[in-house]
Amino acid sequence: MIFNKKPANSKPHPTPEQTPYQLMGGEPKVKALANRFYDIMETAPEAADLYAIHPLPLDSIRQKFFEFLSGWLGGPALFEQKYGHPRLRARHLPFKVDEKLRNQWMFCMEQALDDVVENKMLRQGIRQSIGQLASHMINC
Repeated sequence: MIFNKKPANSKPHPTPEQTPYQLMGGEPKVKALANRFYDIMETAPEAADLYAIHPLPLDSIRQKFFEFLSGWLGGPALFEQKYGHPRLRARHLPFKVDEKLRNQWMFCMEQALDDVVENKMLRQGIRQSIGQLASHMINC
């Protein structure tokens, strides 16, 4: 049974049984992350170009982002249930996404992660993974 033993000082980390969604605190925390992201985007001068390309009001996009993050973080696949596969790159092709826009998006996400995700290692892991995803959206 050596494989099931954990050191006494072991911290929770993502496994098939413990997803980032669960480690964050489930739906309330994922929803808080999505909302905080858009709160920052609406108010930060550093994200002005990013904000300018979003349709207003942001209510529906906030909900869609929460639904996407839910599945992406290992929780319920809410986005896929409503809209099918996210196909993020294809969905973003109508927009000119350059490195500047990617960096503005990451500025908002990094702030939101710092504000919402308490576990430092989890926050770093999400930041790294979502940074790769954001870079994949660059299309020009």
